[in-house]
Amino acid sequence: MVDVVDPRVVWAKSVLCEHGRVTHWLPLRQHLDDSGAVAARLVDEWLSKQVISRLAREVPGGHEGVRALVVWLARIHDVGKASPAFAVQVPVLADRMRHADIVAAPGLLTHPQRSRVRHELVGHLVVRDHVLAVCGPESRVIAEQLGSVVGSHHGVPPELTVLRSVAEYPELVGDGAWEQAWQFFLDRAAGDINLAAYSEKRLSRPVLSLLTAVVIIADWIASNSDLFPLLEAHEDPVEMDLTARAELGWKLLNLPHRWSALPVGSDVDGSFRARFRPEAAGARPVQQAAVEIAAGLERPGLVIIEAPMGVGKTEAALLAAEELAAKYGADGVFVALPTQATTDAMFSRVRRWLDALPGRDGAVSVTLAHGKASLNDEFDGLVRQGWFAATSRGDETPIVAHQWLRGRKKGVLASFVVGTIDQILFAGLKSRHLMLRHLALAGKVVVIDEVHAYDVYMSQYLQRVLHWLGAYGVPIVLLSATLPAQRRAELMAAYEHRAVPVEPELGYPVIVASGTRPRVLPLPKPDTRVQLDRLDDDLDTLVRFLRQHLADGGCAVVVRNTVGRVQETAARLEAEFGRDQVTVNHSRFLACDRARIDRDLLRRFGPGGERPVRHIVVASQVVEQSLDVDFDLMVTDLAPVDLVLQRVGRLHRHDRSRPTRVTSPRCAVVGVEDWTGTPVRAVAGSRRVYGEHLLLRSAALLSEQDTMTVPADIAPLVQRAYGPDPLGPDAWQPAMEQAAAEAQTRAQRRVEAARAFLLDEVGSTRHSLVGWVRAGVGDTDDDPRGVAQVRDGAESLEVLVVQSDGAGGLSTPDWIERGAGQPLPVDLPIEAAQAKVVAACALRLPIGMSHPGVDLDVITALEANHFPGFEASPLLRGQLVLVLDPDGSAIVKHGKADFRVVYSPSEGLIHERR
Repeated sequence: MVDVVDPRVVWAKSVLCEHGRVTHWLPLRQHLDDSGAVAARLVDEWLSKQVISRLAREVPGGHEGVRALVVWLARIHDVGKASPAFAVQVPVLADRMRHADIVAAPGLLTHPQRSRVRHELVGHLVVRDHVLAVCGPESRVIAEQLGSVVGSHHGVPPELTVLRSVAEYPELVGDGAWEQAWQFFLDRAAGDINLAAYSEKRLSRPVLSLLTAVVIIADWIASNSDLFPLLEAHEDPVEMDLTARAELGWKLLNLPHRWSALPVGSDVDGSFRARFRPEAAGARPVQQAAVEIAAGLERPGLVIIEAPMGVGKTEAALLAAEELAAKYGADGVFVALPTQATTDAMFSRVRRWLDALPGRDGAVSVTLAHGKASLNDEFDGLVRQGWFAATSRGDETPIVAHQWLRGRKKGVLASFVVGTIDQILFAGLKSRHLMLRHLALAGKVVVIDEVHAYDVYMSQYLQRVLHWLGAYGVPIVLLSATLPAQRRAELMAAYEHRAVPVEPELGYPVIVASGTRPRVLPLPKPDTRVQLDRLDDDLDTLVRFLRQHLADGGCAVVVRNTVGRVQETAARLEAEFGRDQVTVNHSRFLACDRARIDRDLLRRFGPGGERPVRHIVVASQVVEQSLDVDFDLMVTDLAPVDLVLQRVGRLHRHDRSRPTRVTSPRCAVVGVEDWTGTPVRAVAGSRRVYGEHLLLRSAALLSEQDTMTVPADIAPLVQRAYGPDPLGPDAWQPAMEQAAAEAQTRAQRRVEAARAFLLDEVGSTRHSLVGWVRAGVGDTDDDPRGVAQVRDGAESLEVLVVQSDGAGGLSTPDWIERGAGQPLPVDLPIEAAQAKVVAACALRLPIGMSHPGVDLDVITALEANHFPGFEASPLLRGQLVLVLDPDGSAIVKHGKADFRVVYSPSEGLIHERR
């Protein structure tokens, strides 16, 4: 029998100086008390009512039961630190424990299995056995479940085989005096928890995930020594004033309070004017209907808004989000978009909405969630102003970028998040700290824009995320200009955990919501009749067409499906019309140049733009989604019909006077080898991008009509394009059937590929978190590695572009708007402001330099550009660097053949293989 020991000397945290001497330490008892106190504050003041209500559906005792359980878990989460494997790591602190008869033999420090016996795993076993002992053998399931919360608090749920192997090393886990220590901490944590009420209880994985996330956050806050100071090395453990310590730590952290949303109410017109446009007559039909449907939902649900471009779907979604948040207790909104460009544009819109948002009791937190958020001036301005950054109005309820709610793991926990779709899709990816991503979404209303833009691979992740968010009871609003009926049915079925029905065509525009009848809305008036032309795919024909229709002036856009076709077309048109009358826009510009071009396009072709007399924009698909721009005339490569419609949405978009020959909207379709072919066949580049199947079906539809009426024709064309019925002449059918079979095979391969790291379905209530993310990807983020997991492979290689001065020095590019031609230190650290300039010079290399078989050679060649000054900067570290000569060119070695690249601020990057 071991004498009674003194567990107060069991240590939890230590700080060592550079010589290895302990300078500070914290007893385990104190850290657990701190964590419990923080957990109580999180429940009382920070967690959304929506999350608490979801937990209370399963946790005994309702709201108070949730609080008691969360506090108990936080107060025992590190009980496994009372183990020889952990304690022996700091000999001086282990000696102090040894004097209190809690002995960790010094020889264990070199035990070959010590690193495997991690404290969270010991804690899992301790808590599991404790619950079994208190509640009896019928509590086996709940004991394993609660143990798994403790075992997962480092972000990775344990594996069953690992837990079994840990139990095989009692000398590292501990017994005797160690068991007394465990009991001390468990008894101390008992508080308000009634474990007997859990004896036959089963919790679902969503609830276990949320509980774990709250414990992780409580642990992180309590581990911040600026908020909860450590003892100096010589100090003995003493009873601290826990209330005062927790009060001070929480006050210093100063997390923004919950947003308490208010219902929009019946005066939707007034709410619309107050939030968005004071001068407007009132809300549009789609906005009125979205609020009414949200208010009428009997339970949290999925709302899908399908409506034409330019009718105010974003405002409809934000108003509906307010109504849903008020109804179900969400304390924030997550708005997700396809690209960083669309996300940056949306951030400004959401922030203006927040300025007018009612229900704020103090500051509300906001974040921009994508890999280059620091390059967004508006968001970076909030960050640079400190922990709290006020709005431009300087009122008492500011929008804040809170310093603690930053970084790839914590940023999405802010109340209001605008981010790329990847940040949503990561919630369906087996990865470290997945439960934090789930908590970040579980307390919000989620709005996902441009749902039609996500391909087969990404859709597997989107549907799995909808499946989990449905289990959490998260209200969701999906937006699209066009959705195939079956795709709509798949999204709704994923959220509602049911089989996919055969979906009939419902009409258009339409709002579909869980548990309600579809609401078909009147088409916006007036209809726009667009004249369709089918032109040969040669530049002479294009030039003649543009000369004819722009003879009296006007602004045209030529949309190409590949950057190579953009550049080839732009070169010819510049020769014909002059460089001052042609603007080029595509994805192969420096990030800062692309932003400059986008701003210029909005200035000239946006609402109220300063339009030139005659101008031609030659662009890739970037004009489909990113920009609210308007043209008099359009030429587009053949694309899937829904994308053609998106492009046509940039034609006569705004009310304005136009030159005589372009007073009526006109779109010429090009990019086919021969319009008289059997069948019509798109050019090779387009087939590589979109595949043969959808292009053939689009060609069949566009070949049979000379006009298109928008928005009346949007739904019929999309449903026919993606429906099961044959299209086109009989002579086309053999080719179309073969293309359809090939597309089905490719789609199935992509579905299978997506399953590699796809999170399992919610599952039964018998499962703990053990093995939840088995064989996952580890840490992930909105970087090339993370994006590759949810976007069907890595994007093309990204580089940072700098210039050589010809004498061994480096500088920023000499043409950029801000920071041009600045000398860059090669060996000394780059200052933060200058590092931001360099980071804004990011560039995507062509696929021809990035595909397998080429990429490794290109990476090797670029890694030769290694500069210590870059590696010393957190913003630039690990990035590939492309060094251009003073004339803007470079040679990139690749085996026996080299790539020559030339960069122009007006044309972007051009490459050739030599």
